[in-house]
Amino acid sequence: MSGLMNAVVIVAVAAVVIARQFGARRIGSDRRWWIVPAVLAVVALREPGVIDAHHQVESSLLLGTELLTALAIGAGWAWTTRIWTEPDGSVWSRSTKAGGAVWIAGIALRLGLFGIGAQLGVHQSSSALMLGLAATLLVRSGVLTWRAQSLEPTATGQVPAYGDGVRRVLRKERL
Repeated sequence: MSGLMNAVVIVAVAAVVIARQFGARRIGSDRRWWIVPAVLAVVALREPGVIDAHHQVESSLLLGTELLTALAIGAGWAWTTRIWTEPDGSVWSRSTKAGGAVWIAGIALRLGLFGIGAQLGVHQSSSALMLGLAATLLVRSGVLTWRAQSLEPTATGQVPAYGDGVRRVLRKERL
C-alpha cells in the first residue's frame, strides 16, 4: 500500500473512531475487540520504511516514543469513557469531554514528534502513525472490556468515568 493510501486509511479510521466515540455504543461481550487494531498493525508492518535506514537510532527512538504516546492516549481515552449497564444487562459506553481532551493532547504530541523528526532529517512514513493508531485502539478496547467485565453499577446503573463523582466539601473553619 502506498503512503498516500496509508494516509487515507489512517484519516478514515481516525475520523470514524473519533465521531463514534461521543455517541452511546454497546460494548460487546465477544472476544474480537482486538481484530481491528491487529489488522491495522499488520498493514503498517507490511510496509517498508517504518524505520528510516539512514537514521536508524533516531527513527527507532521516535517510533518508540510514538508507541508510548499511543499507549498513553488509549489508556487515557478508556479511563475517561463513561460506561453503564442497561436493565437488560448490556453494557454501554460514551466518551466524555475529557476523552476529547485526551485526543487533542495526543494529536498535539504526535505533531510535536513529527516536527522533531523533521528537524532531525528523519524520513517518517505513515506506517508508524498507523501502528500508533493500532496501539491506541488496542489499549482502549482492552481497558474498556476489562472495565465492563468488572462492572459494579451504582444505584442509577452508571459506572463513573475517571474523576466523576469526586466532590470535595470545603467548610469554613470557625474561629
